Amino acid sequence: MMELNLIEQLAAIFMALALLLGMIRLLAGPDAADRVISADTLSVTITAGLVALAAYFGSALYLEVALVFAALSFIGTVAIALVIRRGVQ
Repeated sequence: MMELNLIEQLAAIFMALALLLGMIRLLAGPDAADRVISADTLSVTITAGLVALAAYFGSALYLEVALVFAALSFIGTVAIALVIRRGVQ
């Protein structure tokens, strides 16, 4: 298995930190809008992680998964934002 160089290790640490901070904000957000923004940030960070896995393993499959995940998370974020804007009926 390949070893990560310093830059890759720092990127992994920062992505893990971003996931941790996003989860804290998701759980402790004072209102629904903060939680939606946090969930969107988490989905972007997870997409970046999938792209990093594609580079690490040299597999295009992870890029396809990242693309589908990003599209679905965008649609989900827009749908939740519309529900919050209009209110639940």
